[in-house]
Amino acid sequence: MAAPMSNKKDMKAPAAVGGIMIAPLLRCGGLDYLSGLPPVPHRGASAQYSTFLPCDCTSMPAAAKFWLVKTEPESFSIGDLAKSPQQTTCWAGVRNYQARNYMREMKLGERVLIYHSSTDPKAVVGIATVTRESYPDHTAWDKKDSHYDPKSTQDKPQWFMVDLKLEKIFDRPLPLNELREITALKEMELLRKGSRLSVQPVRKAEIDAILKLAGVK
Repeated sequence: MAAPMSNKKDMKAPAAVGGIMIAPLLRCGGLDYLSGLPPVPHRGASAQYSTFLPCDCTSMPAAAKFWLVKTEPESFSIGDLAKSPQQTTCWAGVRNYQARNYMREMKLGERVLIYHSSTDPKAVVGIATVTRESYPDHTAWDKKDSHYDPKSTQDKPQWFMVDLKLEKIFDRPLPLNELREITALKEMELLRKGSRLSVQPVRKAEIDAILKLAGVK
């Protein structure tokens, strides 16, 4: 989800896990520089990790209507989203072009699964709804932000984010090992070996199976 960052002295250097470069995502803050209006008061999607590993999406639908996003619960959990004003946050810090492109496809009202990564167990923990379609991610313009990107400007922004509103926290987390046992999810991007993309399309049959397992309509 995150592309290589500049080597500004106030930036965190990308780390390597298993030989794959990763970079953290931080919370967004400040103003919506295009409208001049304050963003959603509580900003989230922080400190997720994503890789520069390309997604094998040859079998993905051309225009997914359902999605999954990852977050590290110690940095920003679904519980934090529940405590946010209006239970809404902007999903900032995406620096992977493919993940950015997926976010730009998101439309109002589309449903988004929330996945807790870098925890034990890793699990799908709830669902949110897109309440604002993609708009420029101002963290790319903030020199104090670890996701500052001098190539992205207000005139020509390269990075975008969406607003997500909590719909439901599942009564129990749905861990990966349980999801792997469901036939309808055998081709789900989340379960594909080597898949680390932090924004992913989800097929209707896949989200239906997960919501059924969670007891959510």
